[in-house]
Parts: sequence; structure tokens; C-alpha cells
Amino acid sequence: MSENTPDRAPEAPTDQSPERLRFFDRPGNVKRFLGALYAICALALGFEFFIERHVSHPWEELFGFHALYGFVVCVTLVLTAKELRKIVMRSEDYYDGDGDA
Repeated sequence: MSENTPDRAPEAPTDQSPERLRFFDRPGNVKRFLGALYAICALALGFEFFIERHVSHPWEELFGFHALYGFVVCVTLVLTAKELRKIVMRSEDYYDGDGDA
């Protein structure tokens, strides 16, 4: 009898199974992780009130400058990578050639 017969219930994944659930496969873990991430970001932004900064440029005195700067740089990196991918991407059948060197 084959393993995929409809009358058998699927087996629960084990630790050795390649199909076991990972940490972010469970929605509850994702929500907890995002909650912790938001809390850490809020805490880091809250430190702006208590930490004395020694700035080199006047715009660094703005509240949340470093958070905003980091966000803008991250978005810029992602958008640049998307455009760079168009330049360096190879065709899907690149390695399926004749074998000629």
C-alpha cells in the first residue's frame, strides 16, 4: 500500500522530519516577535530624551534623527538592490547550455 493513501491520517512532523514547523511558521510567534521589536524600537527612541548627544552637524539635534536616517538608508539599500538585480541577474537557463566552454 502506498504511503499517501487517503484513508490514512498524515503523520505529525517529528524533530527529524524536514517538514517540522520553524519558529516563524507559527503566527503567535510572529506576533510576539513583532511586539518585542516594536517595544525595543520605542525604548531606543525614548532614550533620546535622556542621553546627551555630542553632535557634529545641526541636523543631528533633531528628535529621532538617527532612527529616521537608518530607515531612509535601509529603504534606499533595498530599492538600489532591486535595480541592481536587473543588471546582474542571469537568465533562468544560464547553466543549461551546450557544455561548450
